[in-house]
Amino acid sequence: MPFQPVDNRRLYEQVADQIGGLIRKGEFRPGQRLPAERNLAKMLAVSRPVVREAMIALEIAGLIEVRTGSGAFVREKPAEAAEAVNTGHSPSDILNARMLIEGETAALAASRATPEDLAAMAEWVDEMVREHDAGRPWRAADLGFHLAIARSTGNAALVSVVDRLWQEQHAPVFTLLSERVRLSDNWDATLRGHMNILDAIAGAKRSAARDSMRAHLRQVLDAMTGAEKKEPAGL
Repeated sequence: MPFQPVDNRRLYEQVADQIGGLIRKGEFRPGQRLPAERNLAKMLAVSRPVVREAMIALEIAGLIEVRTGSGAFVREKPAEAAEAVNTGHSPSDILNARMLIEGETAALAASRATPEDLAAMAEWVDEMVREHDAGRPWRAADLGFHLAIARSTGNAALVSVVDRLWQEQHAPVFTLLSERVRLSDNWDATLRGHMNILDAIAGAKRSAARDSMRAHLRQVLDAMTGAEKKEPAGL
């Protein structure tokens, strides 16, 4: 197959564009199974998470269908080339950015959080538990917890940045990949991560707050990329 190496700095859209172009040119026939993820990663000189994100983008574009346990197949009637759709930033990039920014935000919160700030954080955790136990979505309370941490720093810009990164998680690729890996089932790890973060901030432990936030987000990243199936989570 006439694949060309892809520059890692150009993200998953470039991989999707190249594979999509080959599908439209007939290099892959309708109904044909695409090469395995690991083989595509090797041929395209990118990581497997990048290929996985590209597959999601191609699925959204109507060019392939992903069959659990079988692989990705070209649709019998692939969609015609259309105007580019904003499928969002790479989920891996979003979560890595959150680790950098929210890790430092948590460390700063450990130095500045007031008793009122800590009470607000604890209330959002309690709200998450109430929503989860009632069988309702708890995403809004999850966001509330992270924004409460950012607000406790006294830096309004950090609040805006944290909120913006969260909104990026509503983009099509992030949303579909989250559903595919059943991220919402990640409840126990999420609650444990939040409690570790809250305990570190309440104890004014900057390093522990930073590490707990990064470990929490690393666990989410590993769940999204499948890394937790191959190696222990860690920084």
